[in-house]
Amino acid sequence: MKCFVVEFGIGMDFHGQDVNKAAQKAVRDAVSKSCLCGLVELCELKNMDEQVEIRVTVAASDPSAVVAEDIAAILPIGKVVVNAVKGGLTVPGIKLEQLGDKDETIEAVLVALEVMVKQ
Repeated sequence: MKCFVVEFGIGMDFHGQDVNKAAQKAVRDAVSKSCLCGLVELCELKNMDEQVEIRVTVAASDPSAVVAEDIAAILPIGKVVVNAVKGGLTVPGIKLEQLGDKDETIEAVLVALEVMVKQ
């Protein structure tokens, strides 16, 4: 496998303190900043599901709260491998129970997507 591209994304859950929701937002952010047309045009891939692996590193305050299946479901091609590690941020915010807050914090998650190609 050779690395085709690395992209980063950040996601926050302002209300609800849901690390998994913040991780999903971070993956969507990374995907929204990249176009992988080179997989077809330069790498001449015929079957992206068999020839592409996407390695997702999720840096979160509580890595055990990251649901790999939820992350993988966002990525439409290739084999997806999710690795959750300690990181991210928990910062002060505001507690509004009507918005689902359990406390006054905001969860921020950083992800790195590595798109690997098998030729």
